[in-house]
Amino acid sequence: MEIIINGKTLDASIDNENTLGEVLANLEDWLSKSGHRISELKVDGEIVNASMIEDIFNRELKDIKIIAISTNVVAELTAASLLNLLEDLTDYENLNFESKADFFSKWKDTATAMFISAEIPDLFAFCKSTFSSGEMTSLTLRSIIEEIQREVQTPVAEIKNIEPVLNEICERLIRLPLDIQTGKDSTAAQTIQIFSAVTEKVFRIFRQLDTQGYFAEENSVTPVNGKPLASLITGFGNVLEELLEAYEKSDSVLVGDLTEYEAAPKLKELYTAILQRIKND
Repeated sequence: MEIIINGKTLDASIDNENTLGEVLANLEDWLSKSGHRISELKVDGEIVNASMIEDIFNRELKDIKIIAISTNVVAELTAASLLNLLEDLTDYENLNFESKADFFSKWKDTATAMFISAEIPDLFAFCKSTFSSGEMTSLTLRSIIEEIQREVQTPVAEIKNIEPVLNEICERLIRLPLDIQTGKDSTAAQTIQIFSAVTEKVFRIFRQLDTQGYFAEENSVTPVNGKPLASLITGFGNVLEELLEAYEKSDSVLVGDLTEYEAAPKLKELYTAILQRIKND
């Protein structure tokens, strides 16, 4: 059996798979890790549509000669969807009050909305807040969309540009316990809010860098500072959960320990590790 992806024969052997579904599951996982998504599937020259999927997936490989797959680059789909979303936002802004009230109910079923809902659920929630309730202004939504655009189109520049903000929030994290103890609740809340926003942004850009192939191949399994990058991300995520839980409980002692000895240094460590992994073209 021959497997063709975007016109090129895949140099891979079939080991334990017996059905088409098993092969496609492995291929889809492999493609998604490289930032691609299956857009068309042909089996022995026949295009597989949605109604055929259940039957075709159970076909045994011995009965198949050629699997031909076409893919789309997820980053390109995301960029196109964001452009469409900006156009939708402009259309929304030009509507009268009554028409705006019905906008979300129609928009949520569009291809752009469904893609964003699946790929960028946080952004979809912001769109819903603007288009259905008006809780978020269109100006704020536009700013968020344009920020995500930069993360998709120029992720290397975007990760480098956040360094001053990242350094500032690390300094604020160290001062956080004192802010809590001295009753500066609004300052403490703002610090947590900024910290959450910065870490979310770092995670988003990391995913873009990873799926778009910006990380050096020779470093793909090489530990950074003695630790694999994946373990740094997992470890930092655990610290983030602990910190937010301690903050919600007003445990200033634990908050102080986590911010000074865990959150701030681990955020800097993760940020540095990501920069070290980027290809130097």
